[in-house]
Formats: sequence, C-alpha cells, structure tokens
Amino acid sequence: MSPHLREPRRLVFAADIPLRSPDVSEERKGPKVGSPEQALAGFMRAAGLTDISQAEIRNDPKKGEIYVAVMESAGRDSAEIIAELIPSVMQNFPWPKSMKSGRSNFRWVRPLRSMICLLDGKVVDFEVGGIKTGNTTEGHRRLGKGPFDINDLSGYVKALEGEGHVVLSHEKRKQLIIDQARKACSDQGLELVEDEGLLAEVAGLAEWPVVILGDMDPRFLELPSEVIRLSMRTHQKYFAVRDPKTGKLAPNFIVVANQAAPDGGQEIAKGNSKVLSARLSDAVFFQSEDRKKNLIEYYDKLDTVVFHKKLGSIKDKAERVAALARELAPKVGADPDKAEQAAKLAKCDLVTQTVIEFTSLQGQIGRLMYEAEEGADPDIAAAIEDHYKPQGPNDSVPTNPVAVAVALADKLDTLVGFWAIDEKPTGSKDPFALRRAALGVVRIILENGVRLKLFDVIVFARCQIPGELTSKFSVGAEKLVAQRELEKETNALFDQKIKDEAISELGEWHDEGQKLDFHLFAFVLDRMAIDLKDKGSDRDCMMAVISRKSGGNLKDDLVAIVNRVTALQTFLDTKDGEDLLAGYKRAANILKAEAKKCDLPDGAPKRPSAAESAALYDALQTAGPQIETALADRGLYRCDGTSR
Repeated sequence: MSPHLREPRRLVFAADIPLRSPDVSEERKGPKVGSPEQALAGFMRAAGLTDISQAEIRNDPKKGEIYVAVMESAGRDSAEIIAELIPSVMQNFPWPKSMKSGRSNFRWVRPLRSMICLLDGKVVDFEVGGIKTGNTTEGHRRLGKGPFDINDLSGYVKALEGEGHVVLSHEKRKQLIIDQARKACSDQGLELVEDEGLLAEVAGLAEWPVVILGDMDPRFLELPSEVIRLSMRTHQKYFAVRDPKTGKLAPNFIVVANQAAPDGGQEIAKGNSKVLSARLSDAVFFQSEDRKKNLIEYYDKLDTVVFHKKLGSIKDKAERVAALARELAPKVGADPDKAEQAAKLAKCDLVTQTVIEFTSLQGQIGRLMYEAEEGADPDIAAAIEDHYKPQGPNDSVPTNPVAVAVALADKLDTLVGFWAIDEKPTGSKDPFALRRAALGVVRIILENGVRLKLFDVIVFARCQIPGELTSKFSVGAEKLVAQRELEKETNALFDQKIKDEAISELGEWHDEGQKLDFHLFAFVLDRMAIDLKDKGSDRDCMMAVISRKSGGNLKDDLVAIVNRVTALQTFLDTKDGEDLLAGYKRAANILKAEAKKCDLPDGAPKRPSAAESAALYDALQTAGPQIETALADRGLYRCDGTSR
C-alpha cells in the first residue's frame, strides 16, 4: 500500500492488488432432511438453488441429517471491479460542500478535469461526470504544465515533482514551508510566529510553495497584536513575524507564493504589502473611532442587537448575567461588585467597529479597551476576555474568581434561556451550542474546585429570564425548600432510559418551572457523566454515586460527585474492593431470589444471635458513623443525602 498523496489540484491513491479476485466457495446450512416444503423452499431461495437435489446431505451432531448448499463464485478481473467501484464511490461521496461544473450534474469538491486509473500499466476504462480515464496528466500551470504520459506510480511522481513542479505530499509541502519561513526570518534576525492551523491551510493552497518575506508600514504596529495577527491570518493567509529581542511583532510578514518568481518574489512582496496596508488601515480607523468612548458607554447600544427574539437583546442578557454573577461571586471567592461590573462590560465590545470587522476578537478587544482606561481593575479585565471560555474541549478554563463568576453566569443564562423557550439540542443538532455550554459549566466548576449547589443556581438563573416567559412559572428563588424535596424523588440521569424512568416517577410537577429546572440540571449532569467516561471513569461508579437505589440522592455539588466517583473507583480497584463487591453481588442475588417467593422484611435490622452475623452487625454499627464522618470531613455528602 502506497501512502495517499494530496495537493491542491489532485488526489492520488495507489495499492498493490491482484489482477483477479480469488474464487470463493461458501457453505450455507439448511433445514433437516424431511422438513416441511415451506422450509425447504425458503432455503433454496436463499441459496440460489432450483432443486433440493442440488444441496448436499451432511450429518450434524445436534440436528442429525441436514441439507448444505455449497455456493461457488468465480473470481472477477480486478479492472472490471475497479471500473464499477470508483464511479460509485465518486458519485456518492459525501462532501460537506460540493459543486457542479459544465453541463454535468456530477458534484465534486472542485471541477473535475481529468482522471488517471492504471492497473498493471494499462488504463482501466470508465467515465465519471463526462470525464473518461486515461494515462495523461498536467503539472504546474506556469512552471511545468506538460502534458505527461504516465505508466506507473513512480513515473507519475517523477514527472510531476521534477519537470511538473508539483510537490505531491501535503506533509512535505508543510515541511518545505516551515523550513523556508524559519530561514527567511533567521537571515534577517527575526523569528517566525508559528501557526500550525495556518501552516496546514497554506500547504493546501500551493502545489510548489515558495516563501517570501515582506515588509509592512511600521506605523501599523500601534495596533493591538491580536488585530494584526488576525488580519494577516484570516484575510491574507500571512504568517506574523516577531523581533526575538523584544518579543513584539516586527513590521514584516511571511507570504507563501505558488511559484518561483524571476525577480525572487520582490513584486509579489510589494503587492501583498499594499493589500495588507489597506486592511490594517481600516483597523486603525476602527480602533481610533472605538477609543473615543469608554467601554461602558457602549452598554446601552447593546439594546440594538438581538440575542434571540424570544430572549431579548444582548443588553437584556447582560443584565441577567450581571445579576447571576453577583449571586455567584461569594460562592467562587469573587467580589460581588466586581463580578457585576465585569458582566456588564463583558459584551460591550460586540458593538464596536473593531469587533464587527474582526468578530473572533470579541472579549480581547473589550479587555484592551478597558485596560486603556484610567483605574482599570485587572480582575475585571481578565473576566471581560475570559468569560467566553472554554469554547471547546481543548480550550482552557478561566481561573480568576471574577472571570469564573461571569463565565458561569453567562453559560447558565444561555442554557436556562434556551430551555425556557424549548430550544433544546435534538439528536445531532445543537444550533446554539448548548452541549458545549453545559460542558463549559462542568469544566469550570470541576477544574476550579467550585463548591456550590448548582440546582439552586439554576433556579436563580431561571428567575431572571424575561417576564413573558416566566409568567407561566410560579416558583421563585424563595421556594428552594420545595425544590430540594423534589430532588429526593429523582433518580440517576446518565442515559435516556434511566432519565425517562426518573421523570415518570415524579408524578405531577409542583409547576412548570420546577420541571424546567430538573431537566436542565439533568442535562448538565449528563454532560458531566460523558466527560468523566471519556476520561476513564467507570459508568457503574457514577451511577452508584448518583442513583437513589444505590444509597444516595440526586445531588448538585459536582465536585462532591466527582470526589465520590474517584474514591469509589479507587477502592473497587483494590483487593478489598473486589471482595466487597463480590460479596454484595452474592447477597443481592440471594435477596432477589427470595423476593420472588415472598415479601422481604423491612424496618431496622436487629442484632442476630449467630456469632458470625452478630460480628458483622457490630462492625457495621461501628463503621457507619466513621464513614459519615470521613465523608463530611472531605466535603462530601452523607449517606442519607444531606450535606455537611
């Protein structure tokens, strides 16, 4: 098998296969001799027989004499198989985005120009989208167009990478680009700002990559480095360059051309410099206009941007987040005033011209604008930038207490709001990234060790949503005692079957508000369970901690849940744990069998008379309080479901 080769204009695959597929002999067992006609007829249809005499009669140790059909399939020429297989694959390939070209209805990722298909040096004839196979290809449009006649893979590679000026391997092009870029920078006493994502992208845009170092007007270095790098990367596909002595960006850039220019790339560098200057000039203008106001002065303008037609504007959301952040602040060790102020400032940069132009810099621009103001607080600045985090499984979580409060508030408000308007994720569809928001809540809480009653926080957050949505919800934050009673009636939540059973056991809800709170909390727990499972936690241990039937009640201290899961899993991995689990399973099976015969006794156990049973009873009476004390000392829940 040869490696796949991929470059901007062609896909290449090569494999060692036989010229003909092998003959195949397959046996199919049938019914017993003497079976009814209907059974025999079905067997013959399945085996492709026209008469039962075509089957063999063999002796089966269990069934006795049975019919066996021996089906022989002759091999086929590989060229014939390929001619059927490749058109089918190409016509049904699931491209995320595809296009039609010419008059054909055939869809491909780019217009299809030619195809080569060779087997044993001969062309395998077939047609796709009006294009017939052949043994001719072209190279680089300017440096070595060809055409080139091809007889085998080695000849193909030699022709294209030689006279054709095409580097076929994507990995090889990446290495060429990074090596040339580092050398071009080093020769001028500079350092490349490496970017793996951009490297992969530009390696897919050039079939004969040539790196050129360009210059930009030094006055643009007054812009935030984030703006410069984003403009280079997103709009122009340039690499940024820094001065190794200062660590700051240098007035240069790296561009990857798709040809070796006669003048060494001077004109290419000039042209790209002009384009970059125009782009950065716009950024300078946007920044100068934005800086005419303090960040908080953009707050009222948030009312002009719709968050969701049923949930109000971005300003409405900011108000809700500010109230929730203030509520959360003491629980995460943050100053309530700072948390509330940071929450109101966090979204203000969304209506600045800079963020409208450079959307991915939301948060970063707000932080830079706030830090430029007199008396800026570093905790608030951190919260403005970090409150969007984590934006994916590989993104870091905020650690500053004020940022933690605002980030949690922002994500919980999003979850509660969309739950209230019944816009939950369905199947693989999650247009509002609610699964990501829930996982963000889980990661922020666990990675910062935040101890809070999440269910109560969800109730508080739900009470902040717009009045027209809360009108059908009668429960408020002051009725949390009823909410806690509701929790005691619920069960484990790690899969849909168990979730449905738990919901059905609840009977009538106290009101629709409690139903919303429970379902959202279940969703967050489900995200946590999936995350723990991905990290190696045992599902049975998670169920044991959460499940009412396993001795616990539904709890909303996520850190406590994870601590219990970890402790239980660690213990069960020991010899004592294995022995205890084996004994428990045996006892449970015995009780299950006895329960089928008659009702089991209930009530408090009495001390048995037998010496062994009495010793076990005494040991349990001694260990029980010790276990509860140990759990309380670790900040976990007691066996009866109450917190310390």
